[in-house]
Formats: sequence, structure tokens, C-alpha cells
Amino acid sequence: MNGEEKTTYLSLPHTFTVSLHSFLHQLPSRKHIKTLSDCRLWVIDLPTFQDLIANHPPFHEFYFQLIERQICLIDEYRIDLLTLSPEERYLKLLQNDTVLIQQVPLHYLASFLGISNRHMSRIRKNIK
Repeated sequence: MNGEEKTTYLSLPHTFTVSLHSFLHQLPSRKHIKTLSDCRLWVIDLPTFQDLIANHPPFHEFYFQLIERQICLIDEYRIDLLTLSPEERYLKLLQNDTVLIQQVPLHYLASFLGISNRHMSRIRKNIK
């Protein structure tokens, strides 16, 4: 909003991210992917992807399991945003995703949790 950057997803080493809606529908993405460290970028076109899904059962299984896992994570994230206070969301992140806390700058974590940098600082100060 108002040119403000929002963090909607965080991906750690040995994981990946994609703008799936954009890719599958061949539309410009509303997402911007930013790396915070060196990474390997793999690019695949839609026909190659469709061939992998159709003709390579291990890739199809991998993709199916990935989609299931992502749907569960998105659902959990959405419910947390609607039902947990900012403090509770931060505590949950502390308990479940310590690697994120250690490797991702606080302003990205705050945006991901749906809170301001100032509120994030207050939460962290009160928890310590």
C-alpha cells in the first residue's frame, strides 16, 4: 500500500519460492522476489513444467506434496493473522522458526507478521 513493501513469504536455504498464479496463468506477477543471500536461480518455462508433471511421476509426486504443504502453511498463516495478537504471532515464530529469527532482518519479519517495525521493537523488548 502506498508504495510500502510487504513481505508475504519467507524462504530459507534449501527451499524455493515461485509466483505460481503468475506462472500457471502466464500473467505478470504482483510479487517481487528478493534474495538476502547468495542463491541458485532456476528458471523453467510452462511447457517444460507441464511435460515434467505429465511424464515424470517422481516430479508429479514432488509437486503434489509441495502444493499440499504450501496450502497448509498458507492456511495456518491466514488463521494466525486473523486470530493471534502480534505478540502471539511473534512468540509462535520464536518457538517454531528460530532459523528465520536468526537469518532474516527484523523489518522483513515485522512485515511478514503484519506489524510495524516500531511495534516489533516493543514486542521484542517486552519478551526479553
